[in-house]
Amino acid sequence: MNDSYPSVPDEQLHGDWERRATSEETVFRAPTATVVGHTVLYDDRRLREALASVDSVELVRDHGDDAAERLVATVADDFWRFFFATSLSFHPPLAPGIGPASMLPTVTSEAQRSFAADFRARGFEGVQRGRSQRVRTASGARARLRKYTATLPVRDVESEPVPLDVEGWLAVWVHHGSFRVAGGAYPTCGLDELVATLSDSERPPTNPDSFRDELLDLIRAVR
Repeated sequence: MNDSYPSVPDEQLHGDWERRATSEETVFRAPTATVVGHTVLYDDRRLREALASVDSVELVRDHGDDAAERLVATVADDFWRFFFATSLSFHPPLAPGIGPASMLPTVTSEAQRSFAADFRARGFEGVQRGRSQRVRTASGARARLRKYTATLPVRDVESEPVPLDVEGWLAVWVHHGSFRVAGGAYPTCGLDELVATLSDSERPPTNPDSFRDELLDLIRAVR
């Protein structure tokens, strides 16, 4: 990756985090500039592979604007627990005298709107925006952190539906004159039921408190 992408220290990406994608795209258009995002996306490989091995677990998705048709998604290709980091740049650059701080409310609003929309596009239902708080990143910047909750529609073809409750966090801040956006999501309830048939050696970690702490540590480590 080139210098346009954010960096995450390798020691933070221990365990089963796997880079699944990098992307460059226009995030939104401001009155005087186009805002381009360079994003790296990671997910929990062990959790993904464990759930893919449970034959009875299926993801159920709405398809179409009227949500009338239900589709079964491929478990192995989905993101059950993920983390991303994005570096934003303005094209053309901000004019002299217009500092990044002046654009922070606009960038934060657009990032939060996009995060919630991406949740819905991935099939999450009942997306709700929760509390907001300030956190300090590893580089010393102050970031605005926002909580989200949602449900991932899952069914067990051998028993009753098992909705998977999910919690997400999104942070936005200024880093050395440019913007960073980082966040992710993880299951909080329902995961134990989905992996109950796996052996102890196959069963991945499921503790939501550990998931939250690790995600927030990753967010704070982004540069």
